[in-house]
Amino acid sequence: MHPKLLETPYFTLHTYGVILAVAYLCAYLWLSRSAQREGINRERIAGLALWAIIGAILGAKLLLILRMAPYYLEHPSAFWSFSTLQSGGDFYGGFVGALVSSIIYLGRHRELSRWKIADLCGPAIALGQGIGRIGCFMAGCCYGRPTGLPWGVAYTDPAAAEIVGTPLGIPLHPTQAYESLTCFALFFFLVRLSGRKRFEGQVILAYSILYAILRFLIEFARGDADRGFILDGLLSTSQFVALIVLAAGLPIYVFRWNNSRSGE
Repeated sequence: MHPKLLETPYFTLHTYGVILAVAYLCAYLWLSRSAQREGINRERIAGLALWAIIGAILGAKLLLILRMAPYYLEHPSAFWSFSTLQSGGDFYGGFVGALVSSIIYLGRHRELSRWKIADLCGPAIALGQGIGRIGCFMAGCCYGRPTGLPWGVAYTDPAAAEIVGTPLGIPLHPTQAYESLTCFALFFFLVRLSGRKRFEGQVILAYSILYAILRFLIEFARGDADRGFILDGLLSTSQFVALIVLAAGLPIYVFRWNNSRSGE
């Protein structure tokens, strides 16, 4: 693929960074438009988006650092390496970081309904992920295991190997494309669900549960060795977090669903 969108003697424009910026912008625009339709103050939504983005960036970096702590302790200089600084971090760390910062923001603006705002965020998150994973695909990060399937992708750009350690010349599962496509499908599903939901919180809970299942399955095709592993290598860090999300999200979904039925 093309890790570097533009390279000059003075600066390099990395494809991943550009597409990630586009992903954040598109997610915000969708959220802002959805909030406007619901009659919610756009300034409040802009503030929420800013807090969520800051929380997502910090959370993603923090989980990356925690996951790779043993390596950094052995190689302290690697902490400041370009690949570490350039990396977007771990999605689930960003998800938790955005969740925490959003709760803090909503706590300061109690006129905003937490569950209603969360439902508006569900499709926006899925849209941003779908676009953001295209950046991963172009950069070569989050690559898959070797495969003989006809849609396997072989990277040839030395920059991909240099920046994120992508194997070159070997057909790999395009796990980034798998996740991008599933997130776009999830986005359209959530948009449709938004117009038919039975209770406040159904959209964000559906997103959390469905994405956790999809991410858990896609992880089996991942090939990057630095994803972190739990339980003696049985699960990756993201699979472990996905199970926690499922364990928390499913009971809440069932509880709120039953409450909505009892109120009919």
